[in-house]
Amino acid sequence: MQLTVEQRALRDAIRGLLTRRRPGDEGVWRWLAEIGVPGLSIPERHGGAGAGPVETHIAAEELGRDLIPSPLLGSAVLAAQALLASGDDAACGRLLPAIADGTVAALAWTTAAGHWDPDEVACRATAAAPGWILHGAAHYVLDGETAAILLVAARTPEGSGLFEVDVRDAGVSRSAVTTMDESRGLAVVRLDGAAGRRIGGPAASALARARDLACITLSAEQVGAARRALDMTVEYTKVRVQFGRPIGGFQALQHRMADLHVLVESARSLSYAAARAADAGAQDTGLRAAAAKVYCSETLHRVAAEMIQLHGAIGITWEHDAHRYLKRAHGSAQLFGRPAEHVARIAAEIIDRRSSRRAGA
Repeated sequence: MQLTVEQRALRDAIRGLLTRRRPGDEGVWRWLAEIGVPGLSIPERHGGAGAGPVETHIAAEELGRDLIPSPLLGSAVLAAQALLASGDDAACGRLLPAIADGTVAALAWTTAAGHWDPDEVACRATAAAPGWILHGAAHYVLDGETAAILLVAARTPEGSGLFEVDVRDAGVSRSAVTTMDESRGLAVVRLDGAAGRRIGGPAASALARARDLACITLSAEQVGAARRALDMTVEYTKVRVQFGRPIGGFQALQHRMADLHVLVESARSLSYAAARAADAGAQDTGLRAAAAKVYCSETLHRVAAEMIQLHGAIGITWEHDAHRYLKRAHGSAQLFGRPAEHVARIAAEIIDRRSSRRAGA
């Protein structure tokens, strides 16, 4: 994957910033905001950098390397892209400049089943002049406990709709949930008669667009984590001595490392291809996003599992980071739909296309 001069500079700036961070630092998002990361994919007219999915991919890949907790995925991608895809210029002008400056936004969407289906939303909205009243409980809300801007996908008589809800509303309650991956903050957002402000019209297509872009960004995180996990494992095999020699000298392990390298690089290529398709507005962006989600999920899980096995006893201790990569692999595989669900999406699309061709013939 060849990056432009500007893209390499962005990567180096983010990597340099993250290298200087200390364990436990909570100001990483503020530092990233100072170099424009939250607004990478937000148009300049709304206070962003006017870049695109590839630049966001670069940022996510760097954050994924060391499992850095940040609102990039939930705020700068999922919530911001749902806003942009809504076509509501007034709402975008009101909310996106703050998101680009680093204010955290959250999108409350899916049910406890976690399908992230644009037509299957957790909350419902009832018209009540002068606005809407919302009820329901949305699960797996990224940064939902701390977000200052809350967007809600809810059912309306016309289908899925997108709403802005004041987090201070008495009808809003937010609670963090215990996650296997402690570096990923998720929450349940409950609405009990909360007032909602409608954003745009029917939101199914906007939600689908936001989900696809989120899947691509998540795949970038997974690629970054997989590369870092593999690098750590290779370094360990060079210093771990067994039978009088470093275990990295054994041919069987060399072959395993080579296979993992090919796996990670192919996942990275697929992930970047999906980002470039999204940047170009390709019609098959959804299929590429689904493919990247599936392949990169499986890649990170395999690399993380091999990392633990090849580190031996130390790999299962709390003191070593290996368990954190395996937890990230498990958690990220479930986010935005399980791999099997995306495989089903791809299969259904292929079958539909073949059926259309046969009908046309």
